[in-house]
Amino acid sequence: MAELLFREDPYLRACEATIVSVHEGAVELDRTVFYPLGGGQAGDTGRLGDWRVIDTRKGADTVLHILEPGAAPQPGMKVAIEIDWERRYRLMRYHTALHLLGSVVKAAVTGGRINDDKAHLDFDIEMEKLVKDTIEARLNELTSTSIDTEARWIADAELDARPDLVRTMSVAPPRGEGRVRLLEIPGVDLQACGGTHVKNTAEIGKLSVARIRSEGKRNKRVTLVFS
Repeated sequence: MAELLFREDPYLRACEATIVSVHEGAVELDRTVFYPLGGGQAGDTGRLGDWRVIDTRKGADTVLHILEPGAAPQPGMKVAIEIDWERRYRLMRYHTALHLLGSVVKAAVTGGRINDDKAHLDFDIEMEKLVKDTIEARLNELTSTSIDTEARWIADAELDARPDLVRTMSVAPPRGEGRVRLLEIPGVDLQACGGTHVKNTAEIGKLSVARIRSEGKRNKRVTLVFS
């Protein structure tokens, strides 16, 4: 199993690692700072030795680092790896912003996506209940309040006994180790989440609701961008 360093420190940008295996343009490492696509959050990009990492995906108990065409890594090689930090930091800010959005809109979350240029959540709610100015005002109140976020772990059994901790209907929290990671914004939001987040809501900055539109009977999409 790879050591997933981003779980304990999402601000860690680089580390040394050893290539464990190579297959079809992707490599597995013994440890990594790269967050793979999952939970609606885009996978990290960056560098692995002399090569670009153009995407990252989940493997079996590991992370698949997808390399640029022409790369020639070999198992056993020790390499320096580094994420594209500015891109990751935007993803962290957006991901935490969506937790705030989920607390502002009181409805079941049916889906979501986090990219580095925008992020959205889909809600099972009537369109007329989604008021742009009201949502924006509440979100920016929460970011300006400067609330520290808190990550911690609970056992799978505890999560099974607390189904309310799973807020997104279409995305299940990562399991497989007997424990699940929680992200808490005290007084605002608490839910199971394996993504990367900022330490304080003030880091998110000012938010704007770019659009609100219907994506189906049970999917009303609210898209956020940085102002």
